[in-house]
Amino acid sequence: MGRTPFGRGVAQGLPFLLIMMPFGALFGVVATEAGLSLTQVMVFSSIVIAGASQFAAVQLMVDGVPTAIVVLSALAVNLRMVMYSAALAPHLGPAPAWQRALMAYLLVDQVYALAQSAYDTQTDWAVADKVAYLFGVALPVFPGWVGATYLGAALGARIPESWSLDFAVPLAFIALVGPMLRTRAHVVAAFVSVTVALAFAWIPWNLGLILAALAAMAAGAEMERRA
Repeated sequence: MGRTPFGRGVAQGLPFLLIMMPFGALFGVVATEAGLSLTQVMVFSSIVIAGASQFAAVQLMVDGVPTAIVVLSALAVNLRMVMYSAALAPHLGPAPAWQRALMAYLLVDQVYALAQSAYDTQTDWAVADKVAYLFGVALPVFPGWVGATYLGAALGARIPESWSLDFAVPLAFIALVGPMLRTRAHVVAAFVSVTVALAFAWIPWNLGLILAALAAMAAGAEMERRA
C-alpha cells in the first residue's frame, strides 16, 4: 500500500491517531461539560476540524466572553491555515477546483506537515500524485478526529480523570512544530509567539494569543525578507 502516493499517505498518517484520538476525546469531554449537546459537539468538530481553536472557543464560551471575541480568537488561532495554504499552493494550485476545495477542508496541522515534507523530497511527483498523497494522509486523520470527539462527548464524565487525556494537546503540537523549525524565520516566529503569548497571558479573553500570532507572523516575515 505504501508504494503509491496515496498508500504512502495513509501509512504515514496512521501514526497520528495515537495523538489525535486522546486529543479528540478530550475535546468531546470538555465541550459536553461546557454545556454543548452531542449534536453541537459533532457539528463543531466536523466543520471546524481544528482542535486548538475549538478548545479556545469552548473555554471562552464558558467564561461568558462576547461572541465577537470568541470568533476572533478562533480565527486568530487558525491563521496558520492561511500560511499552510500559501505554502502548498505551488504544489496543488493546478489541481481541479473541486479537489482544491476538498483539500482545503481537510487541511489540518498533521496533513500539512506530512504533505510539505513529502513534496520537498518527492520532486518527481506530478500534481495528481501530490493530491493523492494528501488525501491518503487525511483518510485516517479526519475520521480519527471526528470519531474520537464522538467517543469523548458520548462517554463524557465516565472517562476517568486518571487517564489524563490532556497530555495529547501539547504533545501533538510539539510533534508538529519541532521538525518544521528548519529555517531562521521558523525559529524566530516560534520564539516570538511563545514570548509574546507568555508576556501577555494576563490580558483577558485570550487576546494575548491574538497579539502573539500577529507578532510571530510579522517577525517571521521580516526574517524571511532579510534572508
